[in-house]
Amino acid sequence: MADLIRITDVSPRDGLQNEPGIIPTRDKLELIRLLCHSRVDQIEITSFVSPKWVPQLADAAAIVEGVRDIAVQDFTGSPPNRYIALIPNAKGLEVLHAAESGATKHGLEQFRPPVVSTIALFAAASETFSQKNINASIEESFERFRQVTRVPRSSPGIRGYVSCVIACPFEGAIKPQAVADVAARFTDLGVTEIDLGDTIGAGTPETVLEMLEAVERRIGRTWFDRGALVLHLHDTFGRAADCVKAALDFGVRSFDGSVAGLGGCPYASTPGKRVPGNISTELLVRTIEGAGFRTRVDKNRLAIAADYARTIVAASRAGSGGGPLQKNGGGQS
Repeated sequence: MADLIRITDVSPRDGLQNEPGIIPTRDKLELIRLLCHSRVDQIEITSFVSPKWVPQLADAAAIVEGVRDIAVQDFTGSPPNRYIALIPNAKGLEVLHAAESGATKHGLEQFRPPVVSTIALFAAASETFSQKNINASIEESFERFRQVTRVPRSSPGIRGYVSCVIACPFEGAIKPQAVADVAARFTDLGVTEIDLGDTIGAGTPETVLEMLEAVERRIGRTWFDRGALVLHLHDTFGRAADCVKAALDFGVRSFDGSVAGLGGCPYASTPGKRVPGNISTELLVRTIEGAGFRTRVDKNRLAIAADYARTIVAASRAGSGGGPLQKNGGGQS
């Protein structure tokens, strides 16, 4: 039987965070509900970053409480979706814990485990990008992460993001060894997943393989074999599907996507032109299954989620004066 590939949809967080118009919380929750029904394996639902820096995600606590309600309403005995939230620092984790505490006050003891099964930490293989994106050096970012991981939590999942694994919008090409070094620091921290992000979509099959080989040499093959090594691709130059195929051949068994191709690095766009962002989950699933592998995803329900995502983002952009929503990879083959 063909290998089963795990799919994480990041559209509720990564896909929406840079949208200029504030999307109502109820619309975000409906997108998450539709993604649950599409049977993606994990959903990145929000980030507990300061609303001052990312106003779009100021409703993070409300999202967590709403996701608890989705689980209560839609649980049918099938494996529940696993939810991820990005945590920038120990303060963000405190806010998450407070939100989860509030979300348990429904008199439903069977749903008392944390809403968020995995917290995500965000680092970079580029020193300049780290400074500009999270206002900290790579070393300083890992000191923040150590503070987060010291806090007891009943749900042990920790995802470590490494951005700029191929190239940086400020430094240019990134050496594969730099990526491997940051990945190794995450293993030392005790993460359960490592997510390698081609932040500006500069990757080709050749450069992606070179990077993966360096990471494998540093942290070992078992991360790939157990599906704990995740690849997060952007389709800026239309090469993401080719990179997926190369990564599958190498042994990657977990990928991120974003319905309708939402999101992407703002440094890769200009005010007058939005470039394609994250690989669309629709294209990702088609590419994986076309290569002879399996996913759990219901493609018809995924298409419904993608259409809904386009609708709420188009409404947001119309209200804010933003540009039109493009189908970033959703219709490609």
